[in-house]
Amino acid sequence: MQSQSPNEQILFRLEEHLKQEEYCRKTFQRWTEVARRFLRYLDKRHIAVEVAEPSHISSYLTSELRLFRQRYHRGPYPIRLWRNSHAGGIRMLLRLARGQWPPATIPSTSLEAFQRQICEEYGSWLRDFRGLAPQSRSDRCAEARRFLVWLGERGNQQNLLAISGTDVDVYMAARAKSQRRISLKGCGTRLRDFLRYLHNCGRVTLDLAAAVICPTLYAFESIPSALRPEHIQAVLEKTRQDRSRTGLRDYAILMLLSTYGLRAGEVTALQLDDVDWQKEVLRIRHSKTGVQSELPLLVPVGDAILDYLRKGRPRTSERRIFIRARAPYRPFQRGASLYTPIQRRLAAAGVEPAGKRGPHAFRHARAASLLRAAVPVKEIGDILGHRAAASTAAYLKLATEDLRGIALEIPVEVKP
Repeated sequence: MQSQSPNEQILFRLEEHLKQEEYCRKTFQRWTEVARRFLRYLDKRHIAVEVAEPSHISSYLTSELRLFRQRYHRGPYPIRLWRNSHAGGIRMLLRLARGQWPPATIPSTSLEAFQRQICEEYGSWLRDFRGLAPQSRSDRCAEARRFLVWLGERGNQQNLLAISGTDVDVYMAARAKSQRRISLKGCGTRLRDFLRYLHNCGRVTLDLAAAVICPTLYAFESIPSALRPEHIQAVLEKTRQDRSRTGLRDYAILMLLSTYGLRAGEVTALQLDDVDWQKEVLRIRHSKTGVQSELPLLVPVGDAILDYLRKGRPRTSERRIFIRARAPYRPFQRGASLYTPIQRRLAAAGVEPAGKRGPHAFRHARAASLLRAAVPVKEIGDILGHRAAASTAAYLKLATEDLRGIALEIPVEVKP
């Protein structure tokens, strides 16, 4: 190692990292070769790997694409896959060499520096004084950043004091062009919070929070979409036939979703210690309320989890139960990451829901099945992890057959 050049050392680190993470041989060979060629590209231009920028990756890929076309007299197809297969190894190389990739962007103007400072102060305020969760802080800071960028030069330190309700109206109108009513409602709520912060810290003269006009969402105005029992059975049967590692994992996830009506984030947060095999108990950390509850570990669910742990789960030191099927073997970071595998299983079973196509459709279906079984609303709320009865009441709209049974007949006037 002492006689190796810096580039050889970082390439050796890349190879060791790929081996440790158990990447397949094909990916190992491709990524190490691309990384080696990229290092030669930097050497010819006298660019140290420690100062490489995203523009260098783009120029390298452009030159490689040119060579590909000269050699084969055509372009790679699909080109997106070709770019990803080349850029993946380079990005990992740069993460190992730099400690972070992509590098943190440095504001190029005083306006960008000022707006970044406001967003950082706002994020700290949300954490220290509001106590918001990281995801909530991220959503609010993203909206704040979007509003400041939209303001442009009016968002500098001097002009920000003079923004008015007209600016807020125009911004909301621009956001409304690409937002549904419920999304626009959330956008307005986040903007109100940011404007209230700006006024409290003296960044703006007027409190413009009241100037934000967004759609009114009425309680119970929409009916939650839910999968029908036969659809759930079809998806479970089709997935159970897939005995691959991915199939075993997806079947265990689907059993948890359909049996307990868990949120996607609650499934991805499950750890090995949350399954008490002796007491036959499943511990759930409810992602919205933060409370923990214990549910009986039913035999079919336990068998599905055990089957995955024995035959499908990759070897890893991670404590989360559900791990991605491809290297690097990491747990699902957020509940939203389950949307793609669930959608894929629905399509494989030939199920095309009219509404939701992700994990939450199973939660709605479980609520509907409990309602049909005449389970009290309070118990349904306990199973679903609701803190307030109003949250459970929204699912009463799913009991349409019961509502039809108590509906009054409308007399029909018979004309003589």
